[in-house]
Order: sequence, then C-alpha cells, then structure tokens
Amino acid sequence: MKRFRVAVLTASLLIGGAPAHAVQPDEIMADPVKESRARDLSRELRCMVCQNQSIDDSDAPLAKDLRILVRERIGAGDSDSQVINFLVARYGEFVLLKPRFELHTLLLWLLPPLLLGGGVLALWLNSRRKSQAAGGNADALLRLSPDEQARLERLIDEQPSPREPA
Repeated sequence: MKRFRVAVLTASLLIGGAPAHAVQPDEIMADPVKESRARDLSRELRCMVCQNQSIDDSDAPLAKDLRILVRERIGAGDSDSQVINFLVARYGEFVLLKPRFELHTLLLWLLPPLLLGGGVLALWLNSRRKSQAAGGNADALLRLSPDEQARLERLIDEQPSPREPA
C-alpha cells in the first residue's frame, strides 16, 4: 500500500509539475515585476536555432543571449514594444513567434481561413453536383423508351388475372 502511495505521488508530481524553463538563475532580474515582463517577452520571441520554441524554453546559447538582451533592454527602461521593435529591427520579423498583422504579413494571416473556406465551398459544390447527378440518373432509370414501354404493356396484358378469394 505504501508503494502505491509513493507511485501515485510521484506520478502526480511528474504530470502536474511546473513546466521546465531554460532561464538560468544568473539571468533572473532582482525586480520581480521586471522579471515577469522579461519572461512574458521571452515567451513571444522565437529561438533562432530551435525555430519552433520560445527563447524562454530553449537551452540554445543564442536563446540565452536573447534572454539576457531582453533583460538588459528592460533594465535600461525600454517598454515592451521598444524591446520587441529593437529585436525585430535586429533579427527581422522571424524572431516573433506570433507575427504582427501588417501589410506584408497579410497573406500569412488570411491564407488559412481562405483555404478553409475554399475547401468547405469545394466540398459543398461537389456534394451538390453529386446529388443533382444522382437525381438525374434516378429519373433516367425510371423513364422507359417507347420500345420498352410497349414490351411492358404486352407483358402486363399477358399476365393471368389473379384469382378471386373464395
């Protein structure tokens, strides 16, 4: 029973534990408000080495340099937007995990909804076309040629009449 409790406690700690961040103790700012701002900014910036990871989560040396740079800019009194603008000017828009909604990123933002809408429209048109074709085929199957109609009438006439019940 004791082993079971230890196993459950260990599993709950592993599953529910806080996510690991790559921020080293020597990087943390003394002011908790500024450190919170730095962490928030670090979550928005892409590691240029890992590419799909924020600099807050990356262990790459470049990510550490960017975290330190963010903290230096905050320490110098820059606002969040000034820090972001500085990094974008230095590394380009790619440094942002979530690109800005601007004219040159318009296609990036609008392409997914347009593709989704186009796919839905294509599916709708395809199903509509198939249902119309199926309806047309059913009508064609029910219509008989004059020869077939005459043969059907002859067969019906040749049928013996059903007996009357006694």
